[in-house]
Amino acid sequence: MSQTVSFDDLEIGEIAIDLDDREPQEVIAWALDTFADRVAVVTALQAEGMAILDMAARQRPDVSVLTVDTLRLPAATYDFIDEVRARYPDARFEVLRPDAGEVAEMEQRHGPELFRESVPLRLHCCQVRKVRPLVRALEGLDCWITGLRRDQWASRAAIRKVELDHDHSGIVKLNPLADWTKAEVWEYLEAHDVPIHPLYSRGYTSIGCDPCTRPVEPGEDERAGRWWWETNAPKECGIHCPIETGGFEHEAHAILGSSH
Repeated sequence: MSQTVSFDDLEIGEIAIDLDDREPQEVIAWALDTFADRVAVVTALQAEGMAILDMAARQRPDVSVLTVDTLRLPAATYDFIDEVRARYPDARFEVLRPDAGEVAEMEQRHGPELFRESVPLRLHCCQVRKVRPLVRALEGLDCWITGLRRDQWASRAAIRKVELDHDHSGIVKLNPLADWTKAEVWEYLEAHDVPIHPLYSRGYTSIGCDPCTRPVEPGEDERAGRWWWETNAPKECGIHCPIETGGFEHEAHAILGSSH
């Protein structure tokens, strides 16, 4: 393992300005060069994550890749994981899973369908099944690469291509596709023959756990199929919500409160 590399807010702010108008491949190249083996692509294998994975693997075939198996993913996702691993055989894939004891305790207390009862309980389910496994994995990294875009959802409108992730011990968070549109992502996938999750062809536009994801109707927002039964709730699981900066206060309260 290489030596830890860290930046303060001023340094990363200057880097963010320098990289803001660069192509995603250049932003990824900076991270791979800067952090060596202490950087990983984190992806749920959706369109944006696959574009990022492909870009990174073209530069470093043995790039580290993290994906979370919540134990409730659609059957198609499990099959797709195998397809992706076969396409990028040199990549160092790690499938993260929740702690079995935490899942059992949660379901014993609240039931297996707790996510439908309230927004706080849904966030608690996301926290146990998705957020905590990733947080544990990020503890060994200095940088993680995501497929976030600014136009995906209101909570993502202000993301920078490079930022300090104060929600995860101040490591660097890379969002190389921040200024890309959905159309640009799909153009890249098609141009480079990147594997595409089969649920997209069935009307899905954002893919998560099986009971919490549905196809969208024509004209709906691309994240409308996530937790569709909720009203006036953020379309976030807690991985990317800006807890420390005060965004989505009720989401932060639900997540942090469930940890005690």
